[in-house]
Amino acid sequence: MQSTNKEGKYSYYEAGEGTPIIILHGLMGGLSNFDGVAKYFPEQGYKVVIPELPIYTQSLLKTNVKAFAKWVKDFITYKGFDRVILLGNSLGGHIALYHTKMYPEKMLGLVITGSSGLYESAMGDSYPRRGDYEYIKKKAGDVFYDPAVATKEIVDEVYAVANDRLKLVKTLTIAKSAIRHNMAKDLPKMHVPTCIIWGKNDTVTPPEVAEEFHELLPNSSLYWIDKCGHAAMMEHPNEFNRLMHEWLDKTDLASYTPQQGQGESEE
Repeated sequence: MQSTNKEGKYSYYEAGEGTPIIILHGLMGGLSNFDGVAKYFPEQGYKVVIPELPIYTQSLLKTNVKAFAKWVKDFITYKGFDRVILLGNSLGGHIALYHTKMYPEKMLGLVITGSSGLYESAMGDSYPRRGDYEYIKKKAGDVFYDPAVATKEIVDEVYAVANDRLKLVKTLTIAKSAIRHNMAKDLPKMHVPTCIIWGKNDTVTPPEVAEEFHELLPNSSLYWIDKCGHAAMMEHPNEFNRLMHEWLDKTDLASYTPQQGQGESEE
């Protein structure tokens, strides 16, 4: 991937021209490696933008799903985009969903994969024990159907977070926030065209979570990838791109007329 642009408080990767696809990574940036998407979609007439979410850089008071969703809205405004497609994995999917709830007027379409927002043990479930590299290596491997996808670089990144006290505190704060911001009641009111791509072997957010998202989101399509864990865009990038592209081709995003946001619900 090319280097990121740094402008004021924003760092982001950008490529291509056309309808913007903004990608929101998960809690472990390395576990949400979107290289495949970032290379493919600019060649199909889309602009791909991957901002670095301020997961560990905001104050504890702003370390929650709602504050991150507002940050995304501010970033979209900063970039001068009218309406965008949001693509999120894991925590990034949850932020994308919450952003859609609060700011539907900014949305053209939504793509979620391995998203939290419904399933309470998606994060913070037996969080890595500090100092135990082999344990963390196993936990990182469990995210994928094929543990070999968890490269040393990814394991090292997770290990570094688990051994940084402030990052660990923020990770647990986010996990609690994800549980508090359960989306089950909101989803039936969210009519944005939504593409759900899920790994059949996801153990972090199991397949029934995808089925529940599909059931609750009125305008959604569900696609499965076999022999695939929690990070489909990383484990099977070509299949992920094919399914997402197929959905984009068959969905008339322009016909979606967003209602005004459901307002600022209190924390």
